Amino acid sequence: MVYKKRKIKVFRPKKKKESIDVVIGKLKESYEQIDPNAIEKFEDFPLSAPTLKGLKENKYFVPTEIQRESIGYSLRGEDILGAAKTGSGKTLAFLIPVLEILYCNKWNRTEGLAALIITPTRELAYQIFETLRKIGIYHDFSAGLIIGGKDLKFERKRLDQCNIMICTPGRLLQHMDENPLFDCSNMLVLVLDEADRCLDMGFQETMNSIIENLPPERQTLLFSATQTKSVKDLIRLSLTNPHSISVHEESEHSTPSGLVQSYMVCELHDKMSLLWSFIKNHLHHKVLVFMSSCKQVKYFYEILCKLRPGTSLLALYGTMHQTKRMAVYESFSRKQRSVLFATDIAARGLDFPAVNWVVQLDCPENANEYIHRAGRTARFQKSGESLLVLLPSELAILEQLKTKKIPISEIKVNPNKLTSIQRTLEATLAKDHILKESAQRAFVSYIKSVFLMKDKSVFDVSALDTDSFASSLGLAIPPRVRFLQKWKKAKEAKKKEKDAIAQTEIENLNEKLNKSSDSEISDDEPEPLKSSVKDSYNFHDDDNSDEENDDLFTVKRKDHNISETEDFEDEVELSTDILNKKKKKPLTKAAVAKKMIKKQIKPNQKTVFDETGEAVLDKAKTKVSQMAREYENNSDKGGIDIEQAKQMLREEDVYDKQLFREKVKAKHREEKRKAKEEAKRAEMEDASSSDEASVDLSWLPDPDKVYGKQESDNSDDHFNPNSASESEVDDDSSNIHRPPKRKLLTNKKNSEKRRKIEEDLNEPIDTGLSLREDEELVLKMLNV
Repeated sequence: MVYKKRKIKVFRPKKKKESIDVVIGKLKESYEQIDPNAIEKFEDFPLSAPTLKGLKENKYFVPTEIQRESIGYSLRGEDILGAAKTGSGKTLAFLIPVLEILYCNKWNRTEGLAALIITPTRELAYQIFETLRKIGIYHDFSAGLIIGGKDLKFERKRLDQCNIMICTPGRLLQHMDENPLFDCSNMLVLVLDEADRCLDMGFQETMNSIIENLPPERQTLLFSATQTKSVKDLIRLSLTNPHSISVHEESEHSTPSGLVQSYMVCELHDKMSLLWSFIKNHLHHKVLVFMSSCKQVKYFYEILCKLRPGTSLLALYGTMHQTKRMAVYESFSRKQRSVLFATDIAARGLDFPAVNWVVQLDCPENANEYIHRAGRTARFQKSGESLLVLLPSELAILEQLKTKKIPISEIKVNPNKLTSIQRTLEATLAKDHILKESAQRAFVSYIKSVFLMKDKSVFDVSALDTDSFASSLGLAIPPRVRFLQKWKKAKEAKKKEKDAIAQTEIENLNEKLNKSSDSEISDDEPEPLKSSVKDSYNFHDDDNSDEENDDLFTVKRKDHNISETEDFEDEVELSTDILNKKKKKPLTKAAVAKKMIKKQIKPNQKTVFDETGEAVLDKAKTKVSQMAREYENNSDKGGIDIEQAKQMLREEDVYDKQLFREKVKAKHREEKRKAKEEAKRAEMEDASSSDEASVDLSWLPDPDKVYGKQESDNSDDHFNPNSASESEVDDDSSNIHRPPKRKLLTNKKNSEKRRKIEEDLNEPIDTGLSLREDEELVLKMLNV
């Protein structure tokens, strides 16, 4: 017999899972023991299990320098001012603390908004949202992407369910103003990515309005490659003892070490040919080209697509539809070789993988913008190249780059590889008028962008050769730039006026000097001495600096003494006051509109007066009740008083109903008047027809039967009815024997009566007399 061995099962007690409160308590205790120098992996941080799992699945193992330095302070609840080079992983540096803060507070979907992340561009907000979805996949928090170009109604209904909101400033402020479901009273964390851009002049009013609505007791995290150090900005954000982290402040360069940077000096009319030649020589590279305006990007993209350089072309600019913008962003991220033309909306924070070249075809506004543009390549310790194209008038920006510790070297254009496409562009624009209009708009927009730049030492619009630039774009005639013409005229007029004022003041002062010198110098002295007194005054006029030369007129002494009278001093002071007085600004349309609003003047309003001189109100267009007028006068205070508006509408409804009743009565009166006119016209027609029908001539005999037909027209003895009807004979007998034909009414009774009369007339009348007796009877009747 074979005995089977029994399997002995060993029962081990299962480890009890720690409650979430215990886990959270341990995590909070370990926050104080974080040492950035000892951190080598994300697992070394005291992070929750869902966060670590999400990081591991997306292959985030080793933290970057900014992440090691900032995550510990963020977990402790401190405010952060984080600055690091582009491509150094700042996104994870604030997303990981946001997830951990919500996890430790056991936040759920019903508790509303907990973290608010604000970015300056939609593409950057989308990128942060996608990163949050990847690393926070095992958390139960809800997140929302609130940006312009999306469905506002869809966002409005779901806004109260978002725990983490990633948004742009404009759309966020719109929800704050219009959406009653938006509530940020329980918010814990505020994050500003690219904080210096969010807080600059472009978003100043919007950000001030947003910050006023946020709770003051919150944690604030600011991150950027070029961090703001303005005290005003920090006061606006209500930061409490912020911890400043600048991991690359002491590094040799402020740009990534793997970035090769160079610049090239090029004339304005050669930029198009340079770009075409660069693309043709880098067909297997991924290139990002920056330009200064949206219309430039649009035209360059359209015209180069027509010419077909041999690689895929894309365009990304602000006026595009949001769906198309996201499609372009994703398409360029996926492609291995492509050329993307973009404005500065692609300059900040966007992580396009494997970009080989960044070409800045137009000069950036300042050194900070250069850093952000060039940072789209050489990310995460990879290599890349940057090319800056400068005009001869823009070389002053190189000094700014040196102060920012940016290593950049000059390269020359190889003339053998430079291909001119001006003739091709001219032929293409001659065929396509839509493309020609796009080129004209691109020309004007570039000139305008240079004109509006603040740094006039770099951007000089008067140094641009506009005619040759227009020809390089394919335009036969340069478009008219109205604002530039007005600016030049105003500049010339201002200069002439300033010279004229200075000349008149000098002449007046010379006259005063002549009078004073004549009174003090004797007549016996020679004439050259008097002229030397006049020439002893030297006048200096510096147009550039009004503050440095407070004393516009200075007196230089020679070998003679002149007693300075009080009148002379007063004259000098008066002249300096006149010259230093600022010229009044021209009255613009905007200034006129502001004055009209301030004085409560309503333009384009027509008022009609009656004979007594009182204004006649048009009840259909103006408010009638006193309360409605007061409500309109107080409408500039802002906001809507619902109850007052309801009461106003009730009172206006009374007048509207009365006006409607008057209109209905007027309509009825018009209908009655028309009905009376119709009835009167019908009566007159009936009366005329009855008069005609009432004449009964049936008793008269037929003259043809009595007299027979007469052929002679000249006979006076016999009566001829035909001759009487044809010739104009003024004889009473013709009217009696041949009655005129009359048009009778066409009703049934008259037609039957007419038919009977005709039948009676056709039948011969038998009088019982002879012919002679009949004639005598007729003659007697005629004599009567």
